[in-house]
Order: sequence, then structure tokens, then C-alpha cells
Amino acid sequence: MRLDEFNATDRETATATVAVWAAVPTWVDAVVAARPYASVGEAAARADALARRWSDADLDAALAHHPRIGQKPAGSGAEAAASTREQAAMATASVSATDAMAQANADYEARFGRVFLIRAAGRSAEEMLAEVRRRLGNDDAAEAAEARDQLRQIALLRLRSSLED
Repeated sequence: MRLDEFNATDRETATATVAVWAAVPTWVDAVVAARPYASVGEAAARADALARRWSDADLDAALAHHPRIGQKPAGSGAEAAASTREQAAMATASVSATDAMAQANADYEARFGRVFLIRAAGRSAEEMLAEVRRRLGNDDAAEAAEARDQLRQIALLRLRSSLED
């Protein structure tokens, strides 16, 4: 979508667009309310600044919409399509890597009570597996902060891939 279209579109359409970037309702509302943006860079800077204020409750709200790494996203909407693209490395991963990721996902959920989240775009299955194993050693606060930062990275990547100046 061109930035001028995003700036001019109705609130409902803009909200649906931004919710794909990260389904954090207060953040979505604030990003939409700050329109119009002069550039994609300005929109990304505003979205980034707002995302750095996310709470654990915001993280949990967003994770309700995220598939597990290596799991096919439910549905056929824009968010499912984005997750499928971002997790492309898992689609071609070996059976052993896929099985190891499934076990690591289960271990992570048992440890932290939420889905493991990582900016998967540009990472191999092996890199993601190494990251989930490393992050299992985090304490709760450190892991929540790391997960919020991963969500922020995903949101900004999606913003930049869906808007053009």
C-alpha cells in the first residue's frame, strides 16, 4: 500500500492494516491516530517509539495471534500470510530440525507460559532452534523483554514491507 493511501484510508482499513504488523490494540490505535505520516521512515519511527513501551500484557495479547515456529498459521488472512513468509526456513527444514523445534516450543511454553516468538525472517531453522534453546536460560523478566523486542522487530519489518513512499 502506498503511504498516501494509508494516510487517506478510513480508520477501519488502517486499523486492519496495522493490526497485521502487531496485534496490540492500544499500539494499533496510536499508530493509526498519528496519521498522516510524511514518510514510511516517519511511520516506522513512531511505531518503534510506541512499541518500546509495550507491557507483558501487550505481548500476551499479540501472541494470541502468533503461530508456533514451525507450525502452519491458522487462517488465510494477511497475518497468516506474513507468518508463512517469515517462517519460510522452517518449511524446508529437515525432519530432525522440525522435531527439535516442536520439542523446544513445548519446553519454552512449559517454562514461560507463552508461545516462543522470534523474528524468523532471514533466520535459518538452525538459528531459530539455537535461539529458543539459549532463551530457555533466561529468567522471566529477561525473556519477556526479549520477546517484546522480537515482536517490535516483527512489527517494523511488516510495516516496512507493507508501506511504500
